[in-house]
This record gives sequence, structure tokens and C-alpha cells, in this order.
Amino acid sequence: MYSQGLFLHLIILFLHIMTTTSATLHHDYYRKTCPNVESIVRSTVQEKFRQTFVTAPATLRLFFHDCFVQGCDASVMLASPNNTAEKDHQDNISLAGDGFDTVIKAKAAVEREPGCKNQVSCADILAMATRDVIAMTGGPSYAVELGRLDGRISNKASVQHHLPHPEFSLNQLNAMFASHGLTQIDLIALSGAHTIGFSHCSKFSTRIHNFNSKSRTDPTLNPTYARQLQDMCPINVDPRIAIPMDPNTPQTFDNMYYKNLQKGRGLFTSDQSLFTDKRSRNFVNLFASNKTAFEKVFVAAITKLGRVGVKTGSQGEIRSDCTVLN
Repeated sequence: MYSQGLFLHLIILFLHIMTTTSATLHHDYYRKTCPNVESIVRSTVQEKFRQTFVTAPATLRLFFHDCFVQGCDASVMLASPNNTAEKDHQDNISLAGDGFDTVIKAKAAVEREPGCKNQVSCADILAMATRDVIAMTGGPSYAVELGRLDGRISNKASVQHHLPHPEFSLNQLNAMFASHGLTQIDLIALSGAHTIGFSHCSKFSTRIHNFNSKSRTDPTLNPTYARQLQDMCPINVDPRIAIPMDPNTPQTFDNMYYKNLQKGRGLFTSDQSLFTDKRSRNFVNLFASNKTAFEKVFVAAITKLGRVGVKTGSQGEIRSDCTVLN
């Protein structure tokens, strides 16, 4: 159990981070140029979400992958005729099309609004859409900082070594997140987004088939869960099969992810390491026991994430089409 004092200290610390606005981003950035932008984006996202739940995890994952490579500049959305853009890298190839489609449709809706044409960046629309899908799946809503420009550079090479892998240890995760100005607590909170995520079997197959010479399965996996995964992901499984990362409430943005880690039900090695490693276990336990604490820290962390590598001035542009440069 955690003392009320620790809980309050944690919340005060992260609320301070959350409310310290970036020097270049502002909540009311489009107040004069496109005052209805947030309602326009939300309406489009809601319509897309009604069509398919995948909209939520796809959009959220797209935001993470964008920010972690070139910064939050929608460079992940740029297409290339010769398959040399960020989205063509093997670490991005599994990004679901519904995430891209959500932003493209929201951008089109914004462009149709009188006065908003060529005013709102794709990067900001992605940030708003991410907030909206989190709220639509039961998670917290929050004020999004706006004012990003769209990046002009997108290439495969920039993706290498910038995205976390399923087999990463806590040391590797901490190093990668630190390179983006994010702390271990940010890492633990942002990992909670896996509560609505999906994964292809190939991403964790080594944990359930021939783990090592001593054990067929990863010993940190709950044995019952391991058998369930083996049934869903046999050795010659259809590569299109996707498994929910939260086996209990896969369509609800809640703190079940952390409760699963406590029971050895983390799908990736990188997930389970947050509980097996004593340096991060206390916060896993806190978030598992207190949904409010998780949500407050998650909002602070994703706000910090949204400030990574922001383009301003001559560094970027406002694309007319999110998939191509102006």
C-alpha cells in the first residue's frame, strides 16, 4: 500500500510538469485563425471511431511513433513513391491504416471550414485526435498544447534506433526515453497506453515458443496466460493475426495494464520488465491500485511527449495534404 503523502507528492510533481506550458505551444493557439478546430477534429474522430474501434489504438500508436523519430511533426505521415519514408521502415510498417485515415479525414474537415484553410498543421491534428481517442475509450481528456508545424523530412534511416522494441529491458527503455527528455516515470505511464493496443504474434513469439534451452516459455509469463497465447499464436500462425495487449479490457483505456503486469500478463518483455525490475515496480503497483494517479501522470507524460522535436518558423510548414510536402 502507498501512503497518502506519497500519492500527493507524485500528483503535485506531475501536475507541475503538465501545467508548465511549452514556450512554443499554447492551448489557444488557433483561437483567432480557426477557433472551432478542436470540435471539428473531435467530430471527425468520433465518426471514424464509430466505424471501427481500431481507430483508437492506431491513432495513439501513430502519435508515439511520430514523436519518437523526428519529433511531433507528422513526418510519419509522409508518403514516398519509392518507399523510403519513415512509414516504410520495418518498425513502422505495422502501423494500422486507420490511424493515418483518421488524421487525413480530420485534416480534410478542417480545410473545409471557412477561415481554417491552410491554418492547422497535420501534427496538431494528430495530437488532438490522439487526445480524443483516449477519451472515447474511457481515458482522461485534457487540454492539448498546439502550435506545431509539419516537418519536411521523412526517411527510413531516421527511424533506426529511435523506437522501443518488444524485447527491451528497463535499461534500454530508460535510455531511449531519456533521449527524448522523458523520465522513467513518464515511460511507465506512457506504457499504459498498451491497455488498448494490439500486437502481431511475431512480436512476442520467442516468449512462448522455445524461449531458451531450459524453458519453452519465458518464466516471467503467467503459465495460464502463456498457454492461451500459444493457442492463439501457434508457430505457423497467420501473420495477420493480432492479439490484444490487455486480455481483460482491451477496448477500455484504464489501469488494467498494470494489474496484468502484477499477474505476469505483460505481453512484451518490455512490458513485463516494468514489474520484474524493482526500480519501476512501485509505480506499477501505484497505478494498478489507483486509476486517478495513473490518469494524472499519463496526461502529464503525454503532454511532455507532445513537446518533443516541435518544428517552428522556417523548420516546418502547414501541409495542405498530410501525405505530401507542399
